[in-house]
Amino acid sequence: MNVKHCLIRLKRRHKRFIALVLDILFVWLSLWLAFFIRLGTEQIINPLSSHHFLLFVAAPLLAIPVFIRMGLYRAVLRYMGRDAFLSIFKAVTLSSLILALAVFWAKDEVFVPRSVILNYWALSLLFIGGFRWLIRSWLGSYLHSTVVEDAKHKLQKTPVAIYGAGQAGFELLGALERGRQLQPVAFVDDDRSIANRMIGGLKVYTPKHIIQMINETGAQEILLAMPTLKRAEKKQILENLQDYPLHVRTVPSVTELAQGKVKVQDIREVEVADVLGRDVVKPDKTLLARCIRGKVVLVTGAGGSIGAELCRQIISQKPGLLILYEHSEFNLYAIHDELKRHEMAVSNQVSIVPLLGSVLDIGRLMSVLSKYQVDTVYHAAAYKHVPIVEHNPIEGFRNNVLGTTYTALAAIAGQVKHFVLISTDKAVRPTNIMGATKRAAELVLQALADEQQVVISDIIDNCQYRTPYKNQTCFTMVRFGNVLGSSGSVIPRFREQLTSGGPITVTHPEITRYFMTIPEASQLVIQAGAMGTGGEVFVLDMGEPVKINDLAVKMINLSGLSVKSDSNPEGDIEVVYTGLRPGEKLYEELLIGDENSPTDHSMIMKANEHKCNWLELTRYLKTLNKQLVEGDIPAFRDQLEKLVLGYQPGPIVDYLYQIGQEESVPAALENVG
Repeated sequence: MNVKHCLIRLKRRHKRFIALVLDILFVWLSLWLAFFIRLGTEQIINPLSSHHFLLFVAAPLLAIPVFIRMGLYRAVLRYMGRDAFLSIFKAVTLSSLILALAVFWAKDEVFVPRSVILNYWALSLLFIGGFRWLIRSWLGSYLHSTVVEDAKHKLQKTPVAIYGAGQAGFELLGALERGRQLQPVAFVDDDRSIANRMIGGLKVYTPKHIIQMINETGAQEILLAMPTLKRAEKKQILENLQDYPLHVRTVPSVTELAQGKVKVQDIREVEVADVLGRDVVKPDKTLLARCIRGKVVLVTGAGGSIGAELCRQIISQKPGLLILYEHSEFNLYAIHDELKRHEMAVSNQVSIVPLLGSVLDIGRLMSVLSKYQVDTVYHAAAYKHVPIVEHNPIEGFRNNVLGTTYTALAAIAGQVKHFVLISTDKAVRPTNIMGATKRAAELVLQALADEQQVVISDIIDNCQYRTPYKNQTCFTMVRFGNVLGSSGSVIPRFREQLTSGGPITVTHPEITRYFMTIPEASQLVIQAGAMGTGGEVFVLDMGEPVKINDLAVKMINLSGLSVKSDSNPEGDIEVVYTGLRPGEKLYEELLIGDENSPTDHSMIMKANEHKCNWLELTRYLKTLNKQLVEGDIPAFRDQLEKLVLGYQPGPIVDYLYQIGQEESVPAALENVG
């Protein structure tokens, strides 16, 4: 067992004692050499003489308490960074000033030339700081060589480079060296002033020398250790890294690591939001709290992607009561269990009520809204997957249109103050049933917003609710595009296909979509709903549309793989084009017309669009429902086309209709599969 290993294995208090003793010796040596440099060999002083004994006793007695106070004995020498050396500079300087004052007060008893104090300060810095730097380099190189040997003979750790040689990168280096999976081999940093220097025993490379770094170190991955960078800056770095055969991942912030909230094992894949480079606008806290703080809030579809995130955001605003209304038992259990353990829910003691129910059950809705005296409803329940709804138009219409209508009527009956519909960009000039039904749902709320009172039996035949209800509900609609990571969306599918070795499937090389993160979309929905006065369609600023094909290529490259193509037949992952699915558009839009007006929020616009009156709309809805009950899909689509301006339906793909019209049941079921 060598000396380095023995030193590392010493107990913490023993290491501190050794450092303390060495610092006392360094103080004495610095003071003696300060005299020697000033007076030369002819007047060598004796520290034990009566003239200087008190000075040599006072020097460590004044310096060591300062060193302790400044934390010099709390730092781990082999992981010391710039902050620790700054503390050494401050401690030595302060102790030298105190010694200078002591010498000035005792000038009648001991003669000390002024230059001796300056020499003492410089020599103390050299010995105390230099000793720690040597120890850090000595032990750091030992630990690094130990890691390398361990990787070669035992663990076969993956060699990784750290992008960012600042405090976050240095902290990550220490965490990785204590881990058992990744072997840090180099730093990469944009700061040219530290290029080719050694930090923690690792060489620092500039971004333009990454190929050299890969050849010299064998790095297979690169970890982004830049928790404070804006997304636009991170996007630029990620675009530059695409050209190299490195798997790019990102790490938790240093604060999270220090607080123990995450471990190095939580190093994660680069977020697609970083690839898109769109910075999130900070929410308006007043708008977030307006319809939630201290109020009873109900979320339909609470177990879905958007519904669940809405619940998380609502919890943080301290509602009086949060009601989760969900048709799927498993989804309801999952979100309820998560929210019960949510830090905000526990600390704020928010009451959460999980309720199973369908938005098509108006009796259940009216009972719930009345019993709990709900103030705000966020209606996120919907069928949203375009091909599935295209194959199931009856259920799509019932859930998206009738479900929204019944929930809105129940809100009026229950005197709900605010009702916010989660809509979609696919409602704009739709080419599919899903988009058309979401636009029809918008028309329902726009029409109800203009009604002073409603009679539920006007829309539901053979209904017991024949009493007029005064409309005191403010209806608002919020329209936005795709959210990153939602169920069934393109990003999770791409990740799954990458994990399984490809290929990645894209419907069309030119298809584009708008993207936004789920938390950002949910926050903007809440803020838009708080701005509503009745009947508005708010549109979220989704930024620039993104080519799905470009997104697929970036995800492949940032996984350390290459695209397999005609020009690169040796590539790893192939991108396969499968053709547009039923009802799918190449380009999505957010506005039906060209008219829109700004709001008080920079990310939220208000659309000025065509509306129907309630009486006219009830006739449409009754006719549509009758046609679906009779199974007359062609007539239903024609009627929906008249109601939703700009709807351009594609070929009929409803299998129930096909079974009855043109093919056998087994053949139709085979097509479904």
